[in-house]
Amino acid sequence: MPSPIPLTRLLPKEFYPSLDFGVCSSPLAKYTNDSTLHVPSQYFHGRVARKIWSSVINWKELRSLQVIGSGGFGSVYKGLYFGETVAIKKVKKYSKNKLASRQSFWSELNAAHLQHKNIIRIIAATTCMPENSDNDDNIGTILMEYAGCLNLQYLIYGTTSTLGKDKCLKYSKDIVNGLFFLHSHVIVHLDLKPANILVTDGDTCKIADFGSSQKLEFDRDSSAIIPRMSHVGGTYTHRAPELLKGEDVTLMADIYSFGITFWQLITGEQPYAGDRQPVLYAVVAYNLRPSVTSVFFLKTAWGQTCKSVLEKCWNGDPTQRPSSRDLIKEIEIMQCSGQT
Repeated sequence: MPSPIPLTRLLPKEFYPSLDFGVCSSPLAKYTNDSTLHVPSQYFHGRVARKIWSSVINWKELRSLQVIGSGGFGSVYKGLYFGETVAIKKVKKYSKNKLASRQSFWSELNAAHLQHKNIIRIIAATTCMPENSDNDDNIGTILMEYAGCLNLQYLIYGTTSTLGKDKCLKYSKDIVNGLFFLHSHVIVHLDLKPANILVTDGDTCKIADFGSSQKLEFDRDSSAIIPRMSHVGGTYTHRAPELLKGEDVTLMADIYSFGITFWQLITGEQPYAGDRQPVLYAVVAYNLRPSVTSVFFLKTAWGQTCKSVLEKCWNGDPTQRPSSRDLIKEIEIMQCSGQT
C-alpha cells in the first residue's frame, strides 16, 4: 500500500533528486522490494536538515525505549532519538482483524505532513524493521514528538480536583484550534475524546492518535468537500449519530465528538451509563445526549451558554452544527464575557 505522503512534500525542491544518496528506512517512498527512502548522506544544518531528517528513521539513534501505553493495535514507548525525547508507536499485526490494524497504521499518517501547536507532530514512520530485529509482529513504527503522559481523561476523572471555568475554556480552545487546522487540510479525526488529547508540561492540549482518521476529497469545481462512506472505528460514546447509522463521513463528525468532550470537561462526569447497544440505539432513535438539566446549566448564565454550545455541536443534523471556525469564535466570546 503506497504512502499517502509524496516525497516531494517533505524534501525541499532544491535537494530532490540530484544529491548523493544514502539509505534510511521510511514508507514515504514505496519501492519494489521494500519501503526505503534515499536521503542525502551528507550532513546539513538548520531548517533544511530538519526537513530532511524528519522524513526518516535512523535506527541507530533510537534508544532507551520504555513502554508508556498500549492499546488494541499496538504499544507506545518513550525513547531518545538523536538525544531528544520522543514517543514511538509500534503497530502490531492484529490477528483478529489484520485489515483494521493496517488501516490504523496508514490512517495515522494522514497527519504526518502537518505541524501545529495543538496537533501531535509525526517525525517519521516506516514499515521496515532494523536488521537483526526479532520483532516480526509489527506492521509499522511511527516516531512522534513526546508531549508527556498526561491526557484529559486523567485530568477529568483521575484527580480529586475539578477543572475551573477558565481551564475548561482554555483546553476547549486548544482542541478546537487543532480541529480547525485539521479541517482546513480536509482531515477528519473521527476519534476525538479526552483520552486522545494530550496535555503538555506547558499546559497545552495536543490532539493525538489518528488511527481512525480519514482524508476527505475537495471538489475544486464546486469548492465543496466530498463526503466519504462511513467505516467502523472510533469510540461509540463520542461517535456522531450519522456515523452510527452508516451514513457519509464529513468534518462535522468531529464537531459532535467535541461536544461530548466539552460536556465532560465542564461536568467531570461520564456521558452515558448502561450497556453499549442500548445507548447506541437511544442516540440514533431517540436523540439521546448527555444530561444538561442540572442546576449548573439551568441557573447560571455560564451554564446556559455552555448548554447552547453543546446543543449546537451535537445536533442530530450534521449540517446544523457549527464549524470549527465558528466554535473558536464562540469560545473566545465565552472567555471574554466573564460569565458566572
